[in-house]
Amino acid sequence: MTSTTQRAELQAQIWKIANDVRGSIDGWDFKQYVLGTLFYRFISENFSGYIEADEISVNYAELPDTVITDEIRDDAIKTKGYFIYPSQLFFNIAKNANDNENLNTDLAAIFSAIEGSANGYPSEVDIKGLFADFDTTSNRLGNTVTDKNSRLAAVLKGVEGISFGAFQENQIDLFGDAYEFLISNYAANAGKSGGEFFTPQSVSKLIAQIAMHKQSTVNKIYDPAAGSGSLLLQAKKHFDAHIIEDGFWGQEINHTTYNLARMNMFLHNINYDKFNIALGNTLIDPQFGDDKPFDAIVSNPPYSVKWIGTDDPTLINDDRFAPAGVLAPKSKADFAFVLHALSYLSSKGRAAIVCFPGIFYRGGAERKIRKYLIDNNYIETVISLAPNLFFGTSIAVNILVLSKHKSDNKTQFIDASGVGFFKKVTNNNVLTESHIESIINTFDSKEDVEYVAISMDSDAIAENDYNLSVSSYVEAKDIREKIDITVLNAEIKATVAKIDQLRTDIEKIVEEISGA
Repeated sequence: MTSTTQRAELQAQIWKIANDVRGSIDGWDFKQYVLGTLFYRFISENFSGYIEADEISVNYAELPDTVITDEIRDDAIKTKGYFIYPSQLFFNIAKNANDNENLNTDLAAIFSAIEGSANGYPSEVDIKGLFADFDTTSNRLGNTVTDKNSRLAAVLKGVEGISFGAFQENQIDLFGDAYEFLISNYAANAGKSGGEFFTPQSVSKLIAQIAMHKQSTVNKIYDPAAGSGSLLLQAKKHFDAHIIEDGFWGQEINHTTYNLARMNMFLHNINYDKFNIALGNTLIDPQFGDDKPFDAIVSNPPYSVKWIGTDDPTLINDDRFAPAGVLAPKSKADFAFVLHALSYLSSKGRAAIVCFPGIFYRGGAERKIRKYLIDNNYIETVISLAPNLFFGTSIAVNILVLSKHKSDNKTQFIDASGVGFFKKVTNNNVLTESHIESIINTFDSKEDVEYVAISMDSDAIAENDYNLSVSSYVEAKDIREKIDITVLNAEIKATVAKIDQLRTDIEKIVEEISGA
C-alpha cells in the first residue's frame, strides 16, 4: 500500500469515527474526544515500544503492574517525560470498553495518573493538563453515565479499529497528517476561522521553508501564535536538511489549542525536552524573553484582532514596540505581532509571517510602522498568495519576510496569486509542491520576473508613501484577448456585405414568388 493510499484510508476511517460517535454534539467541541483518544493510543503504543526495546519476548501490555519497580518508573519518566502502567494502556482499556460500567471514571483516573507521573520532573510543565479537554464526565457525552460510557466506548473502539499496525512500523507522519486533517475538516465544517485554528499544510510548508532557507543549522524555531503547532511541525519535516539545535518553541493564548499543540509535538515524535510551548497572551504577557533570539520564526497570527494597545501607556516603552515609536491600532494588532517577531529574531535568521493585506497600505500608525521597517531595512520580501487557501476565509493573504542580515536596501515583491501558483481542490485552493518550489526559487534568486517579481529600493518605497502592497509594484499581466482593430473592421465590412447580398437575394425570391 502506497503512502498516499494509506493516508487516504486512515483519514477516511478517522472521519467516519468522528461522524459516527458525535451524534447531535457540536463537531468542533466533540473533536476533542476523538483527537484525545488518538493521542492516548499513540502515547500508549509509543511508551510500550520504549519499554519493550525491540525485545520480542516482552509484551508490556500483558505485564502486571506489580512488576514495575520504582527504578524502572523513574528512568522512563526521565526519558519519555511520563509513565503509563500496563493496566492503563489504551489497548487494555479499549478491549473491554463496551462492558466497562466505570469507563468514564476509569479514563479520568488514568489521564490524571499519566499527567501526575511527571510531577517533580523536568517534563512536568509539558505534560500537565494535556487531557484537560478530554472531560469524561461532561454532559456533552450524554445525560447519564450509561450514555457517557456508550459514547466513550464508541470512540475507543473506533480508534482501536484503525488498522495500520503499530505506530513504530509506519511512517509516523501519517498519523500527524490524519490529526491535522481532522482539525482542518472540523474547522471548515464548524465555520470557524481557519486562520485562527489551522494553517493548511501547503501554506505551512512554504512558510517553514522560507524561514529555514539556506540555514544549515538554527538554534531554535519559534511561533508566537502557535495554534495547533502545524507551522512548527513543518520545520520538523525538514529536519534531515536542517539541524534545529534546541527544538521548537511557541506561545498560544487559547487553552484548548495550546493542548493540541503540545499533543501534536508528541504525535510527531518530538520528545518533551525538544519543545517548549507556553500558554498566554503573546502581546501583553510574552514568554521566552530570556531565551531569544531565535534563528527561525514562523507565524500565522489572528487577523486584525483587538488588543489593549494605547490603553496601556507602558507598552510604548516595551522593547518590542518602542523602536517603532508607535503602537499598532487597538482594533488591529497585526503589526504588534510583526514587531514582537522582529524583536525575537536573531541577526542571522528569518521570520515568515502570514499577514492580512490591509496592513500594507493603510495609513496612521500602520504607515509609521511600515516606515520604521523599511527605513531600518528589515523587510526582505512581501509575497501575495492566491485567494481561498485558508479554511473559513477567501482572503488572499500575504507573507511578510523579515530579516536583519540583508546585504542591500532592496525589498522584494512577489505576486504568487495568479493561476500558475495554485490548484483548485473542491472548495479551496492549494499550493502544490511545484508551486512551493517556484515561489522559493523566485524568493531565492531575487531576480525580477515580468508580472511575478520585482525588487525595489527603499527610496522608491518611501516615495510611494511606504505602501507595501505587491500590486503597487508588480505589474499584473493583461490576460484580456488582444484584438486587431484593422482586422476586426475588415471582418465587419465583409460580414455587412454578405448581409446586404443576402437581403438582395431574398428580395428577388420574394418578387419572383409574388409575380408567379
